[in-house]
Amino acid sequence: MQIPVLNGVYTAEDADYKTAYPVNMMPVIQETGISQGYLRPVRGMTEIGRGPGPSRGAINWNNVHYRVMGSQLCRIDESGNVVSLGDVGNDGLRVSMDYSFDILAIKSDRRLFYYYENVGTPPLDDSWANFDVISTSGDWKLIEVTDSDLGTVVDMLWIDGYFMYTDGEYLVVTELNDPTTITTTKYGSSEIDPDPVNGLAKLRNEVYAINRYTIEVFYNTGGSNFPFQRVSGAQIEKGSLGTYCSVVNKNRIAFLGSGRNESPGVHLGAGGQSQKISTREIDEILAEFTEYQLSESVMETMNDKSHDLLWIRIPDRTLVYDLTSSEATGQHIWYIMSSAAVGLAPYKGRDVVWVYDKWYCGDTRSSKVGILDDTQALHFGDVVRWEFSTAIVYNESRGALFSRLELIGLPGRYSSTEDAMISTSYSTDGRNWSQPRIIQAGAIGNRARRLVWWRQGNMKHTRAQRFVGDSKSYLAVARLEIQLEQLGI
Repeated sequence: MQIPVLNGVYTAEDADYKTAYPVNMMPVIQETGISQGYLRPVRGMTEIGRGPGPSRGAINWNNVHYRVMGSQLCRIDESGNVVSLGDVGNDGLRVSMDYSFDILAIKSDRRLFYYYENVGTPPLDDSWANFDVISTSGDWKLIEVTDSDLGTVVDMLWIDGYFMYTDGEYLVVTELNDPTTITTTKYGSSEIDPDPVNGLAKLRNEVYAINRYTIEVFYNTGGSNFPFQRVSGAQIEKGSLGTYCSVVNKNRIAFLGSGRNESPGVHLGAGGQSQKISTREIDEILAEFTEYQLSESVMETMNDKSHDLLWIRIPDRTLVYDLTSSEATGQHIWYIMSSAAVGLAPYKGRDVVWVYDKWYCGDTRSSKVGILDDTQALHFGDVVRWEFSTAIVYNESRGALFSRLELIGLPGRYSSTEDAMISTSYSTDGRNWSQPRIIQAGAIGNRARRLVWWRQGNMKHTRAQRFVGDSKSYLAVARLEIQLEQLGI
C-alpha cells in the first residue's frame, strides 16, 4: 500500500482533523515514476563572512550586494568580505531599501539616508539643500536627509524620479531635482478608509499604499503639487498588518492581513481583487499570536528553480507557500522552515537576495552572512530537525498488522561519514504517538540503503505515521510503502 507523504493529518481536542505540514522538507510536484511528488530537504545556510550585527535588510544594486547589519550599511563582495560604509541608526526593525539610477536609499531608524557616488560636473549633490554627511570614501558619500518637513519615515520607495515615503498618514514625494527637499504642497493621502498607511509597494509603475484594512493604487499624472492620483477601481478591501507584512510577487501584492472585522490570513491582491491562499491550518497557526506580534512579521519572495516561494517569518517559524506548485496542482502547497533541533524556532535565514549568481542571506541571531546551500541542510553549522507525517491509513474499519514500512527515496547524499538516524512513530487517534523506532539512514555514498522498519504494531481502525530526522540525515522521500496483514476485525 502506498501512502502520500506531502502532507499529514492529525486530530485536535475540538473533534477536528488538521493538516500537518512538513517541517524543513520542501514538497516538489514532479512525476518521478515512483510518485507524483516528493519531499526534499530545505537548503542549508553556509557561513561565508561576518558583519557588524544581525541583518536588517539587503538589496542588489548595480550587481553589488548591500546589506544593513546592526546600525551599519555594508557592502559585501562575492567571497563574503564585509565593508562598513556608515551608520544609519538601529531601532531593531527591518529597513527599507530602494534605488534610483544613481542613488541607493535606505529607510532605517525611521530616518532617510542616501548612498551615492558624487561625480560629474557639477557633482550630484551640488544643488541639494538639506542633508548631513555621515561618511565619505573616495567619491562615495552616505548622507542623511535633514529637511524639517521630512517627519517620521515608515516606508519608502523610488518611482518616476521621485523618492516617495509615508509617515503612516500621508504619502510624500521629494523634489525631482533635489531628493533631500520636501515641499508641504506635495503631500498626498490614502483616504478611502481612515486606517493607517503601513507600507508602500511599486507594481507596474504604480504605487500601492498598503493600509491596515485597504490597499489603494496611485499613478503619476504630473502636476506641480502631489503628482499621483488614485485609481478608483483598483482598490482592494483588505490590508496588511505591518510595514513588512507584504511583498510584490510578479504582478500581485502578497500580504498578511485582513479586512475589517476579519481574522488575519494570507492573500494575493491585484486589480481590485484579492484571493486568500492561507488554509484553515495556516489561519489557526496565525491565531496563536496577537495582531501586534504578527505586525512585526516579514514577508519575502524567492523565485528559484521553478519554485515561486513566499516566505512569511512569524515569531516562532517561517511559513512557506509555493505559488508555482499550488497553481499546478490546484491545491495550496505549504511547508514550514525552522532552525530548531527540537520543537520550533525562528528560521535563521533572512533578507535573501540574488547576487553574484547565488542566494545570499543574513542571520536572525548573529552577524553571519551566508549563502543558501543545496549540498547540505545545516543552518550556519547547526543541526536542525526535519519532520513529516502521512495521511491517515484506513483499512475499511478492519484491523491490520503493520509488518513492514519502507521509505522510498534518496539516502546517502549528505557530505559526512556519519551514519545518521531517522525515526518513526504512529498514532491511532491522531493525538497520542507511540515511542519512536530508530534506524540508520545511511552515510554518504550508501545510496542503495533501504529505509525499512519491521514489525510496527497494529491498528484497529485508523493510523497515521510520523517520521523525524535531522540535517545529518540528508535525504529526499518520494513515497511510503506499507505491508499490512489483515486481521479481519
